[in-house]
Amino acid sequence: MNLRYLLVLILFGFTACSSDQDKHATSTPTSTVAEAYASERPIALVLHGGAGAIQKEFMSDSLEQAYLHILDSTITLGHESLQNGVPAIDVVCEVIMVLENSPLFNAGRGAVFTHEETNELDASIMDGATQNAGAIAGVHRIKNPILLAKAVMEQSEHVMLAGQGAEEFAVTLGMDLIDPAYFRVEARLESLRRVKAKEGQQASNYDPYIKDSKFGTVGCVALDKTGNIVAGTSTGGMTNKRWNRIGDAPIIGAGTYANSAVCGVSSTGWGEYFIRAVVAYDIAALIDYKGLSLEEAARLVIHEKVPALGGDGGVVALDKLGRITMQFNTAGMYRAGIDGEGVKTVAIYE
Repeated sequence: MNLRYLLVLILFGFTACSSDQDKHATSTPTSTVAEAYASERPIALVLHGGAGAIQKEFMSDSLEQAYLHILDSTITLGHESLQNGVPAIDVVCEVIMVLENSPLFNAGRGAVFTHEETNELDASIMDGATQNAGAIAGVHRIKNPILLAKAVMEQSEHVMLAGQGAEEFAVTLGMDLIDPAYFRVEARLESLRRVKAKEGQQASNYDPYIKDSKFGTVGCVALDKTGNIVAGTSTGGMTNKRWNRIGDAPIIGAGTYANSAVCGVSSTGWGEYFIRAVVAYDIAALIDYKGLSLEEAARLVIHEKVPALGGDGGVVALDKLGRITMQFNTAGMYRAGIDGEGVKTVAIYE
């Protein structure tokens, strides 16, 4: 028998016995039972740092350890916050901000460069309890895009703001605009220049930045003690992108989706295909309408539906019972999770 149901039965049983022994005894308040039930609800957390042609033979030991360290420390940090009762919405932002502040990932500080050698940042977040959502796209001067996406959700009547308008909205809230030079990571700039130099050619040597020029996103999904599921995603987009291209990361239903009665999903991959496949929502719909498990739904979408269109990438997701899945059809995906049973996973390769 599930522990939380057993606890509720024990509490009710104790109340009934007390009533029989003492007609004047006060019965156990409903709120006490509810609190006991809530205390046994699972918490869970899962994150990703992008999927792509990530192969061990081309990864230095020091770089591999750097990725494993930040994945492990970040999932631990977020899970401890959930244990302490921090709401899922704040935990998702906390986790994504750590990844945005690291030059290892294509989001925030480590964002890739556009064709014009600028950085354009996108992010989105969705609250599964209220179905409210916020997103921003194409911003240049927001240090932590996930915070502005959250502000759009909570402090505006809109779902998505873009470019200069999104930054003007940030200013009205008192958010600081930073010098775009903050995002200038030389390794990212050099990779752009290599991509541009090889345009129209097939790269003869392995170059992870060229092979993954269309990939790179960070994301997180959290289930808190109240049963709420929140999902968020942040990205620098596609290396060498032009014409203010926007991928799936800021699009609710494609890059991010959460419904506390079903699941939460954050995507990473070739955005054009994830938009067309409405990946994040499709996984939730397969669970809700067809009765598939979280694992079955994510596997079907990532290993069959997306490849059938010609795309690739991955997702991290969790459901209302604290079960997690991390599915990808590429060589690797930076990922970590702690499920409702407390089992931790930290991995990079297939």
